[in-house]
Amino acid sequence: MSGNYLPRNPMAEWVGRTALRLMGWRIEGELPKLDKFVVIGAHHTSNWDFVIFIAVKFVLRLNARWFGKHSIFNWPFGGLMRRWGGIAIHRERQGNTVEQAVHAFGEHQQFVLILSPEGTRKKVQRWKMGFYHIALGAGVPIVLGALDYQQRRVVIGPSFMPTGDEAADLTAILAFYRPFPPKKPEYAFYGD
Repeated sequence: MSGNYLPRNPMAEWVGRTALRLMGWRIEGELPKLDKFVVIGAHHTSNWDFVIFIAVKFVLRLNARWFGKHSIFNWPFGGLMRRWGGIAIHRERQGNTVEQAVHAFGEHQQFVLILSPEGTRKKVQRWKMGFYHIALGAGVPIVLGALDYQQRRVVIGPSFMPTGDEAADLTAILAFYRPFPPKKPEYAFYGD
């Protein structure tokens, strides 16, 4: 079994499927059969996005890492968040998160990192491009994942290999996300 997928855990899978069913959501598409990739999930405009993400992670048995605001790693949920693949980030500190993530890709035979390009649930004027620089630095593709609140589906889209032309690549990536309305469309970034 690939290190990107966890062993069967019927209870976790049941929790994930039940949560998606109760909320009326479904998963469309498949993750690539690759050892290493970055997944971006957009648009992140609501706390419900995280609930959906964890449910999908359980259903797909995905052994993925993700960054989260350090405060969600405090007691009483900190241990659980780390077990679910979370890595605490202190946003107020200037750090080398991109370098650390690139290094992690180099250290592992299989590694999946899921990021929200907005970096927050609030309205943003632009995406944080850490996901892009991590994928470019690690030489791995970016898998596009969208939350479509109108049709209540998680859409796993194509893999996208960054070319180094950040502006052109971002335009192509954003084109994928335009058809998928988030929970709060007024918060979504669709480009200039």
